[in-house]
Amino acid sequence: MPESTQPESTPKSFVPAAAGVFLLAVCLRPAITSVGPVLERIGLEENLGEGAQGVLGAIPLLAFAAISPFVHRLAGRTGMERTVVLSLVVLGLGTLVRSWSGPGQMTLWLGTAVVGAAIAVGNVLGPALVKRDYAGRVSGAMGVYTAFITGAAATASLVAVPLANVSNWRTALAVWAVPSFLAAVLWLPRARAAARPVPVSPGSAETATNVWKWPTAWLVTAYMGLQSTTFYITITWLPSIETEHGVSPEVAGVHLFIASAAGIIGGLLVPFLMRGRSQVLAAVAAAVPVIIWSFGVLFAPSLFLLWAVCSGIGTGAALVVALALISLRGRSQHETTRLSGMAQSLGYLLATAGPIAAGFLTEHTGNWDAAVIMVAGIATVQILVALKAGQPPKASLTKPAVVPG
Repeated sequence: MPESTQPESTPKSFVPAAAGVFLLAVCLRPAITSVGPVLERIGLEENLGEGAQGVLGAIPLLAFAAISPFVHRLAGRTGMERTVVLSLVVLGLGTLVRSWSGPGQMTLWLGTAVVGAAIAVGNVLGPALVKRDYAGRVSGAMGVYTAFITGAAATASLVAVPLANVSNWRTALAVWAVPSFLAAVLWLPRARAAARPVPVSPGSAETATNVWKWPTAWLVTAYMGLQSTTFYITITWLPSIETEHGVSPEVAGVHLFIASAAGIIGGLLVPFLMRGRSQVLAAVAAAVPVIIWSFGVLFAPSLFLLWAVCSGIGTGAALVVALALISLRGRSQHETTRLSGMAQSLGYLLATAGPIAAGFLTEHTGNWDAAVIMVAGIATVQILVALKAGQPPKASLTKPAVVPG
């Protein structure tokens, strides 16, 4: 299937072209994971209850759901490289706006929405870039890609409380504008050297692809949504769950860092379970540690560090599986971008309910037990979906529907 862009020329840059996707990965989570450790401080200063804090944590996911289906159009018009640069600049600006003490709470909510929209673009383009730049090594490259994502996420969660102690929570969030602007500068030579997109005719095979009528796409989307839900519940509320049991905010932040670091290990190891055409084993195995975390928190809370490691391994591995499924099921860069947009739009829309539901459950029950049980239930459903989503699709499932011209 012909691609909608011409082969790009080799840009003169300090960053090798194929490594650019990993530079993008570094910027896709710190603006989100830095919030959890200081969320209670934000709530106290801005008079936000647990429910409102859950909504604040869910806004980036709502932005992912709203923006993701349209990313392929933007990339098709301006080119993937230029779209990446634009998203990084907007991400940096949104991060600064969110941290600015503006009138009322407007800048907090508006900046959070802008951050989510910018990250959505990078989320969608990441799997397509991996498929294009690392064809034939998708699973391994996706493991490294997510290692950069989780590594940056872990660093952001680790330093959030110390930075807030030295200054305030606004500074702890604002510092993550710097990597975004720096990454945009380093991407510029590649964007300037990339060929302009070649317009595609309305009746071409590329415009005929309709992943929304593709059964395999719905399975991939379900897996993406379920693993995202467990990840964002734990990344948002893990510090609060631990502090309820007497853990200090500083130690809870360290545990969140360790969980994210464990996610790197899980993400790098799970590709070894994805060898061959089937990804069932990897998809199932990634959900099990999250269930272990849930039961551990409920019945042995004194071992929080161990359960944090389990949570990190599971969520890190599941992210690799979900993104690898997107790249492996898409037959071309164009198709992968569309599948990525669908999976991340509906997947994150499903995940949006997670932090909100956990916050409201806690607000109405008085403790975090119900929210932890909910995570175990979601991970169990994830295993059931994995049994189908990880299977190599039959020919009838991989052939996308054709929209009449």
